Order: sequence, then C-alpha cells, then structure tokens
Amino acid sequence: MSDRTLFIDGFRVPRFLYGTAWKEDETMRLTELAFRQGFRAVDTANQRRHYFEAAVGEALRAAGESGLVARENLFLQTKFTFRRGHDHRLPYDANAPIDVQVEQSFASPLAHLGTNVIDSYLLHGPTQQSGLTAADWEAWRAMEAIQDSGRARWLGVSNVTLGQLQELCEGSRVHPRFVQNRCYASRAWDRRVREYCAANGIVYQGFSLLTANRDVIASPEIARIAERYKRTTAQIIFRFALDVGMMPLTGTTDADHMRADLAVFDFNLQPDEIGRIEGLAAR
Repeated sequence: MSDRTLFIDGFRVPRFLYGTAWKEDETMRLTELAFRQGFRAVDTANQRRHYFEAAVGEALRAAGESGLVARENLFLQTKFTFRRGHDHRLPYDANAPIDVQVEQSFASPLAHLGTNVIDSYLLHGPTQQSGLTAADWEAWRAMEAIQDSGRARWLGVSNVTLGQLQELCEGSRVHPRFVQNRCYASRAWDRRVREYCAANGIVYQGFSLLTANRDVIASPEIARIAERYKRTTAQIIFRFALDVGMMPLTGTTDADHMRADLAVFDFNLQPDEIGRIEGLAAR
C-alpha cells in the first residue's frame, strides 16, 4: 500500500523502523534477519550501554555483500548521547567541550555503519526533564554543523517533552525532522507532541508501543478489533500507529513477528476504531 513510505525532501523513507537496542551479541544476526523479512529502516545509537552499533554495521555489510539490500535502499538512524546515558564505554572524551564530544561521537557511526551519510541523527534526549540547557543547545549547534557538512541528511530528537520540542523549534536554525518518544496510551498516545509534529512538518516515531501498553493491548476493545480483521492485537496497535501518522518502531527478535509487523500495511482501521483506540486508556 502507498503508506509504506514517506517522501521527505525528495527522499523515500520507510515508515516502519527496526530498533536494535538491547540486542547485544545477537545484534548482527537479528538486524540481518530483519532485513530478510523486509525491514529497510534501522534505529541505533552510538551508546554501547544499550546498543551495539558496530554489529548493526556488520549486518549492513553482510546484507550488501549478499545482494539482499543496498545502502541506497536503507534508512539509517543513530544518536548522540550525553554522558549520563553512557556506561564506561564512552565514544568521546568526557572532558572535551560538548561540540567536540558530538563531533567525536559522530565519527564512529560513519565507520560502524560503513557510510558517508547518516540519514537521521538524533539528540538522544535533553540533559534534563524540562527546558533546554546550554549543553543541549551546544550539542544541537554541533549537530547543525554536521548537517551543514552533508554528513547527516536530517536531525531529530528523542525523549522530549512538548515544551522542549517547542523551545528547540523556536530557537534552532535547523529544525528537527524526527521526534522519537516512548508512546504511552495512558498519556493519550503522546497526542500533544504528535499534534505539534504534524503541524510543523516533523515525523513522530513511537517506541515501546507494545511494552509500554500491555494493559491496553489486553483490553476487550482491542481484542474485538483484532477479531474483526483476523489480526493479532500487536498488529492492531501498529496499524493504529500508522493511521494516526506515527512511524512505529519494533524491536522484536522473532522472524514471524517481524513479518507480521510489516503485514500491517495490508489493511486500514476505520475512523471510529481509531477513535476508540485513541480514547481507550482515558476510559
């Protein structure tokens, strides 16, 4: 169906991300498995605490050498993480200025992923829970310089509040094109942030759509909708995410689930069903 991809600045971007966090020594195998099932967009980070970015690169090389998928047909997204998000395996000098840390950190993904251009480079969350600090702005200015150099196609931010996103858009020279947030049904599926994104040309990426919403997924309402379409409850949630304009992220380690996740492009929910899911947690 036509909603498998987005067109952004003339580039085709797949609408379903495969997330590589928490995969450790299985990262290469699972990322290559995801390619074999049809995923063409990968999310990682240069943060060894939660990601094994170099192993993602090994999967990319293996997929390219086997003829499975070429680099130009892939969407690669990685992140800069502040010191508090790392363990002892830092990709930069912790005593260096923030802009130098960003530049040092960015050099690794290019080598890890075997590419000259990162499609999407995210700030892996501001330094505090509200507002933006001088360090946040220093990091973002360094990221803007990376985009200016042509090494990153787009910039983005993750784990961000509406207020922080508004502040970033108002004060930045290069606005974020992607926002990646954990998406809770209990918070109306992050509706206010999603609405701001939709109004400002930003693509909203939702993660933990299943793991953060187990009670909602197990509800009779979701079960009824799933039965109507002869789909799994997980497929209903991912289809809902697409229908409300999200780019969903899955981190499944099961090939059958990977195929099932991508099969959500074969149907659409009705507007009343979307509305009921939107309001499910509130009820």
